[in-house]
Amino acid sequence: MAGDKPEGGEVPLLYSEGNVAARVALEREVRGWSTTELAERVTRAGVKMNQTAVWRIENGTPRRRINLDEGLAFARVFELPLEELMSPPLEGLDVNARRLAQEAVEAFYETREAQDRLHRAVTAIAEHIQAHPDSSRAIHEQCLRLMGDVRDARTLTEDIEGGGHYR
Repeated sequence: MAGDKPEGGEVPLLYSEGNVAARVALEREVRGWSTTELAERVTRAGVKMNQTAVWRIENGTPRRRINLDEGLAFARVFELPLEELMSPPLEGLDVNARRLAQEAVEAFYETREAQDRLHRAVTAIAEHIQAHPDSSRAIHEQCLRLMGDVRDARTLTEDIEGGGHYR
């Protein structure tokens, strides 16, 4: 396809429509989505697309062209910057490794969000205890009841007494 290779060369351009097509297929596979599911997600993102269009982008001969609106919708659906979607897939990274890396990144951000939520909750309890010192013992006992594990309750109590989860 014109534009996929520099004139007279064998090396694909850094950013090309061919890279986007390869990344669409890879990102869809990493997430375990069917071509139908990806088409539905792109449509929900604001660009009408059907399963056949996704298949033709990934496998067609000639490959179906991707317009800018579709590229932006793919980037939104995959939660990738457009520039990343246009970049060639990394060498030596198979679908399983991509899937594992994706899972680790998602778990990392979920953990960060949970830690922030815990910090806000612990800070609020610490502020409540500071304003109502008589409630301290009852709050600690309630934490133990809810948690059921003395060590975990002690850790939470230490965070509360320290004024927050982050130190």
